[in-house]
Amino acid sequence: MREPPLLEITGYRLAFDGFEGRAQVLDGIDLRVEAGETVGIVGETGCGKSVLARSVARLVPMPPGRVLGGHVRFQGQDVMAMDRAALARLRGPGVAMIFQDPMSYLNPVFTIGAQMVDVIRAHDRGAGQKMRPRSAARAAAAELLGAVRLPEPGRLLDRYPHELSGGMRQRVLIAMALSGQPKLLVADEPTTALDVTVQAEVLRLIEDLVTHNRLTLMLISHDLGVIGALCRRVVVMYAGTVVEDGPAETLFDRPRHPYTRGLLAAVPDLERPAHRAQPIPGQIPNLLDPPSGCRFHPRCPLALPVCAAQRPPLRDVDGRRVACHRAEEVA
Repeated sequence: MREPPLLEITGYRLAFDGFEGRAQVLDGIDLRVEAGETVGIVGETGCGKSVLARSVARLVPMPPGRVLGGHVRFQGQDVMAMDRAALARLRGPGVAMIFQDPMSYLNPVFTIGAQMVDVIRAHDRGAGQKMRPRSAARAAAAELLGAVRLPEPGRLLDRYPHELSGGMRQRVLIAMALSGQPKLLVADEPTTALDVTVQAEVLRLIEDLVTHNRLTLMLISHDLGVIGALCRRVVVMYAGTVVEDGPAETLFDRPRHPYTRGLLAAVPDLERPAHRAQPIPGQIPNLLDPPSGCRFHPRCPLALPVCAAQRPPLRDVDGRRVACHRAEEVA
């Protein structure tokens, strides 16, 4: 009998209720991630990447969030149906997250050591094991800081978050994420708040850790260069939907969805300075009242009447999945 994928999302629909109405932030997401894969999720700001990432570990607050349909399964288990004990086993040993703003996820009034020790012992409790003594957890914390290449990890445990640089704080969050020995590492814009040099160092670190620990990686980013460097597979999202999903090399070389083609055309080409980047016209639609049919059709240069009337299904085209009525014509 074939084992289920590590992560399987089918027909997942999520909305947020607000004063102005209900925003349909995720609408029919279908996604499979096998163990050992490195998958990148790309799209413009507001397309639902981060909400999707948080849904994997059921971190979306309910309310205002509301699941309207579909399933999120991790190793065959329905995440949305898990009780508190099952969620404790999921968060850390199953799924770990690296967030984009480390200062927002580190408590400024506690030392790095105190926060890491609490996380490590919480993972022990969630796994149903006897919590290790604080001294043993502290030693494990120092070892983890060393693993993410922070200098003098023993002394670093007694420092506060504000005493660390942005890159060091991000490495602390990576160490915390690794403390539960996760199967799936979800990195949500892990380099957004860092300067270019530190970005490169953190990305190399993540790549090395994924390879060394044989992790499955889901990387959320709007930076196509970052995705191309770290991920073998790319999922393109637009306005809460998946529009293209396939191997990174073929997707970047021969995009089959007009939105993917637009994203690539909007990236400056440093090898051809005379080539001007072409922005995608228009704006992401208001998810309180999204367009009918294909959500991209108001901005699409190839749109036909059928695009406004009928939502295209994700179908196999040229070795990847594409949600476009004219996918065969997009070169």
